[in-house]
Amino acid sequence: MPASVKIRKGLDIRLKGGVQGNTHALPAADRFSIHPTDFHGLIPRMAVKAGAEVKAGDVLFTDKKNPEVKFVSAIAGTVQEPVRGEKRRILRVDVVAAGEGSLEHPSLDPTNPDGDAVRAALLERGYWPMLRQRPFDVMPAPDSTPRDIFVSGFDSAPLAPEAAMVLEGRMDGFRAGLAYLNALLPEGGRVKLGIKAGDTTFDRVTEADITAFSGPHPAGNVGVQIHGTAPMNKGEVVWTVGMQDVANIGEGLMSGGYVCKRTVALTGSRSQPALLQTTIGTPMAHIAKDRVSMEDTRVISGNVLTGTERGEDGALGFFDQQVTCIPEGHEPLFFLTKGWLGPGFDKFSASRAFPTWLMPKGKEYDLNTNNNGEVRAFVVSGQYDAVFPFDIYPVQLIKSIMVGDIDRMEKLGIYEVAPEDFALCEYVCTSKLAVQDIVRKGLDQMIEEFA
Repeated sequence: MPASVKIRKGLDIRLKGGVQGNTHALPAADRFSIHPTDFHGLIPRMAVKAGAEVKAGDVLFTDKKNPEVKFVSAIAGTVQEPVRGEKRRILRVDVVAAGEGSLEHPSLDPTNPDGDAVRAALLERGYWPMLRQRPFDVMPAPDSTPRDIFVSGFDSAPLAPEAAMVLEGRMDGFRAGLAYLNALLPEGGRVKLGIKAGDTTFDRVTEADITAFSGPHPAGNVGVQIHGTAPMNKGEVVWTVGMQDVANIGEGLMSGGYVCKRTVALTGSRSQPALLQTTIGTPMAHIAKDRVSMEDTRVISGNVLTGTERGEDGALGFFDQQVTCIPEGHEPLFFLTKGWLGPGFDKFSASRAFPTWLMPKGKEYDLNTNNNGEVRAFVVSGQYDAVFPFDIYPVQLIKSIMVGDIDRMEKLGIYEVAPEDFALCEYVCTSKLAVQDIVRKGLDQMIEEFA
């Protein structure tokens, strides 16, 4: 029996449009796109010019700070001129499908992998960007060694797919990926896997130390699982990997090719919910085709709390396994109908502003993007504490970031957190603060000061 941890603080937001049923394989897209903005702090340096022909697995660009880290193409095709933003910052790199072919590398035996060989393969074959590091929630340095590697085996965010859905038929690759990751840890180290209490998906997994988590969102956040099992201290480094990326690493290093599969849950009230088999970097237009009503709809790569608005021109985020489509919130809220004086039977409330607690527990809500107000004075209300399951004072940490008090930020635990851990704080915030952006700025300040 795995160890168990119960999360008592949090909030499950019950939205309409959850995915059910079988998985559908999407036809191959005519374009592959990668957004360098998915990797915080990355400064891309193009390795190929527009018009170049590449195979699947060929390098598109590298990290200017760490040239060993390579970002590769998922398909064979023709490289397009990068899409740039302000100050010529590269926002997106596209490859238009043309022809076939992929790079092949020697396979690695997962039964007794060598740590140095695994590290070299991850860097050379384009898998290193699948790793993330705490503190700072950035890509780890190529020469770093983590204290632990954590994998969350479930996602508790609104409308997120179950582990059994996204890992169907991939458990051998998942277990191989765990074995490869174990080789990167200090001697005797094993990956820490957090699973949903009662989930039997990982019953055959013996390559990781398993802990079962129960409770509301954010129980599935890897930061909550780190804090609940092996909290970080200053100076320690921990890596995290998504469960589908563990399977990609396992299948890729065993086969010698570049594997970047992604089972995506298309969700939300403005979509026809479906579970779609595709790849990282699939265009949003391809995912949404004939399944989403685009008029007055916000298309989000990821979930409603932490995802990124991409629209039809963008592509599936590198780390995302969900696309959420919800209504835009442009309509005015009249006081006596849908506003704050209305009965609010169709509104979800984390407090008692609306009678959510009187509704059946299984009731789902069709929520839009309306913030119901603008940024205002920072009100200390205790709302953060009700949804923030860390042994950290969230309001005091946010205030210390806002005033730039580095010493207090350290003492209040900034090394343990990432912006996603504060997503519910942002959702319930009476002051309408962009709490995740504030946390990101605080982490950036710590990087500039110490990293």
